[in-house]
Amino acid sequence: MGFLKVVHLEEALNVIASFNLEPQIEEVALENALGRILAEDVEAPIDVPPFDRATVDGYALKSDDTWGANESEPVRLKLVGQINAGDIPSFKLKKGEAVGISTGAPLPEGADAVAMLEEVDVEGDEVLIYKPYYPQAGVMKAGSDIPKGKKVLEAPKKLTFKDTALLSALGFQRVKVFRKPKVAIVSTGNEVILPGEALDKGKIYDINGRAISDAIREIGGEAFFLGIARDDEESLREKIFEGLKCDMIILSGGASAGVRDLTSSIIEEHGEVYVHGIAIQPGKPTIIGQIDGKPVFGLPGYPTSCLTNFTLLIAPLLRRLLGLKEEPNKVKKKLAHKIFSVKGRRQFLPVRVEGEKAIPILKGSGAVTSFVDADGFIEIPETVEILEEGEEVEVFTF
Repeated sequence: MGFLKVVHLEEALNVIASFNLEPQIEEVALENALGRILAEDVEAPIDVPPFDRATVDGYALKSDDTWGANESEPVRLKLVGQINAGDIPSFKLKKGEAVGISTGAPLPEGADAVAMLEEVDVEGDEVLIYKPYYPQAGVMKAGSDIPKGKKVLEAPKKLTFKDTALLSALGFQRVKVFRKPKVAIVSTGNEVILPGEALDKGKIYDINGRAISDAIREIGGEAFFLGIARDDEESLREKIFEGLKCDMIILSGGASAGVRDLTSSIIEEHGEVYVHGIAIQPGKPTIIGQIDGKPVFGLPGYPTSCLTNFTLLIAPLLRRLLGLKEEPNKVKKKLAHKIFSVKGRRQFLPVRVEGEKAIPILKGSGAVTSFVDADGFIEIPETVEILEEGEEVEVFTF
């Protein structure tokens, strides 16, 4: 059959953009929110702290009672009790009075300052004050940390432990996040085996299943590796139908030679194939289709081609479903040395980034280290045959 529906990269991206998939929002317990993508801005429902509280151990007092106090002529205030953290003061402090207070305890009505324990003396039921105190000395006012109504988190963002701590301080038990897209991953090929199995002659360990699964998890999606489909119709069909329980399916390796045609035939039998080859190198043998409204992607088997096309095609879709910007991350670097390309062929070349330099990796897409050593890739347009050393390039980072 060969490549039946070869398209330019932009057309492939337009096909994916047309899929009827929208971000979904769900509410999760705060204890399960770490690493999730926040779906709605968060405003503080309360003041933090929710009351005026002491920031030191000492004595709560009226600041204007302390004016004129000095070492030789201390002000004497009547000690009327003790307030500890967690207590609820039931009295109003009067002029000429002071009350013992612990760090974090609420100030009683009438008090506006706290004298540190180390700065005063106590004689019987009197506290001796040796210097004047300004209003709010030793006090954290209600809402001075976070006022009620302030926007504290802006969506979308991946929630860190600091964010969940903040939400806990504000009393949130649950939080709205974007639902994780569920992705089924299938590696294909008679030669592919799982790590841990005996490496017989002619066999290779699967890398794409692990790489794609963890790339999905890094973005924020949920990956379900369904194992390896063999190069026959029954095995491929079984895995594809098992994958339909998820939001989309990614196959790797089944997009080349006869297996590519078999994968395409199964998709077309039960759905539709929109793309059967993309005019790029590496990564031409790529399939994009749908079954029951769920995208099915067939990616190349070589790791570098597979992960490059995942980054170009599927990662933006996952980010869209998580409410994130769809564009891949890019950084500008200087090319470490001259490279040659084939005019008329759009190429994506893996590179390693060191400082301000992008160092091309020229081992070929079949080499595992072409992918492992790469920090990303650069695009070489069809019209370009030579990129010179020192030329500025954009690196699409993995």
